[in-house]
Amino acid sequence: MNSTLNLYMLMAIKNNTMRISLIFLLFLSSWCLAGASASDYARTTKDGKGAVASVNPIATQAGLDAFKNGGNAIDAAAAVAFTLGVVDSHNSGIGGGCFIVVHKADGTVIAIDGREIAPAKAHRDMFIRDGKAVNEWSKTGALASAVPGSIAALHYAQKVAGKLKFEDVVLPAADVAENGFAIDPVMAKRLNRNAKRMAEFPATAAIFLNDKGQAPSEGDTLVQKDLAKTYRMLAKQGPDYFYKGEFAKQVDQWMSANGGIMAAKDFADYELKMRTPIRTAINKHEVIGFPPPSSGGVLVAEILNILENFDLKKMNEAERYHVIIEAMKLAFADRAYWLGDPAHTKVPKGLVSKEYAKTLAAKIDLKKVTNVEKYSMPPGAEKDLFKHTTHIATADKEGNWVAITTTLNTSFGSKVVVPGTGVLLNNQMDDFSIQPGVPNAYGLVGAEANSVQAFKRPLSSMSPSIVLKDGKPVLTVGAAGGPTIITQVLQTLVNTLMLEKTLVEAMNMPRVHQQWRPETALIDPFASDSLRKALEKKGHKLRDWPPFGATQAISLENGKFVPVTEPRLVSGNR
Repeated sequence: MNSTLNLYMLMAIKNNTMRISLIFLLFLSSWCLAGASASDYARTTKDGKGAVASVNPIATQAGLDAFKNGGNAIDAAAAVAFTLGVVDSHNSGIGGGCFIVVHKADGTVIAIDGREIAPAKAHRDMFIRDGKAVNEWSKTGALASAVPGSIAALHYAQKVAGKLKFEDVVLPAADVAENGFAIDPVMAKRLNRNAKRMAEFPATAAIFLNDKGQAPSEGDTLVQKDLAKTYRMLAKQGPDYFYKGEFAKQVDQWMSANGGIMAAKDFADYELKMRTPIRTAINKHEVIGFPPPSSGGVLVAEILNILENFDLKKMNEAERYHVIIEAMKLAFADRAYWLGDPAHTKVPKGLVSKEYAKTLAAKIDLKKVTNVEKYSMPPGAEKDLFKHTTHIATADKEGNWVAITTTLNTSFGSKVVVPGTGVLLNNQMDDFSIQPGVPNAYGLVGAEANSVQAFKRPLSSMSPSIVLKDGKPVLTVGAAGGPTIITQVLQTLVNTLMLEKTLVEAMNMPRVHQQWRPETALIDPFASDSLRKALEKKGHKLRDWPPFGATQAISLENGKFVPVTEPRLVSGNR
């Protein structure tokens, strides 16, 4: 979820002559990441009783400060999320949405759906002209945004499970916005890449570009006075300021004047949803994931269930990755047809059944690639149904564990900042299938199940997950990176639960990604030539995994927290 790069464009990278230069460029860009090491992003409290992992050291520090001020893992996660909206605004912010999974100290698990919702005036063909999809309309500008849900979800989580006051987790982020911070290499690149589009919107350009319409450089200070003001009003008045107060009115006025359809009433009508988590038993562990409208929880469970039918530990490396790729392909074919908002389409629970997984596993040929023409038919497809990009991981020794994946969708969302608010609005309307069969920004195709409809939540790949052993949490994990979120989380779970690797080992192993369409598999640039040749011999079309995606996780190993940020961010391999 955290890049504007079209997956089709990324997959055009050639394997051979370009691979060396790509790895070299990625090494330079990643190693320079604010001069930071992995320990700046993933840290434990001094007493070892709390842990935080995020994509930004400033945000991680905000989480540690929340612990220091008497908060728990829920408070820390909320503080991180609000701070990321300031320092990591190319990925997330209060103008977007999130999914939250919380394991409370008393053993209760809650799944909070803060996904964006299509406005009341949205309709199936709103991005169609002369029978063809106009892709840019769902990505940039006034029509691209759905009603944000992050504030409602974060406020609810902190209210029911946190220890601090809401203002305690919001105001530190307001201070960062007010005082400014040094732009890191990642944001500098994203700003430069998106400057032309951002220049189309005066309020956006006034914050993120200079007088000449150019992006600031790495190390320059970014000050966001309007965002600080919005945060302070939010701390004072709570979510009502955003959903029923001045903020909603400002959005309404801007949309009316700029051809948008989102109105103040859409904000007032926003509904937070509590979901029943997906639970999957794997190798004496229980994996808790997020249900639809997230496709992540379903696909992670479906693929894990398929892989359970193979002895991955006894396979050689090429055999193991082959089976994983083939299982991904089968599951993503199901995603394209079956998955959508369960309030508007029939999503079969059979997708995550062990019996169904056995039928899919039987389709995998261990010697060669199998052509997957279309989706498969899970049991109970008509009657046993689910009812109605940045990742944050926190945990504490009281037993509170949190997994939050939050996003604006592509870089800087719709590129729209409503004047006076400082808030970037999402472009989650692109997560709908704006025309069945037409790929979105990440190359994903969908069917009628995920078509545009008023009051509907678009399908997401966000996959916040918590793992239990003997009823106690031992791992929290999630990722950013569009559809690769699912496969990043999956492989962290495969490597820890099935291959019994430590979390650090698991996240450093080469990753692959296959999403059914296009018929290409991404593979980490540092994967060995022997693995590549063996997979290609089986019929896989490989492309180097570009600088796209990041996993955050915390495990409990030998009684101690092990927080791990995406190693590719600081190792030169992503």
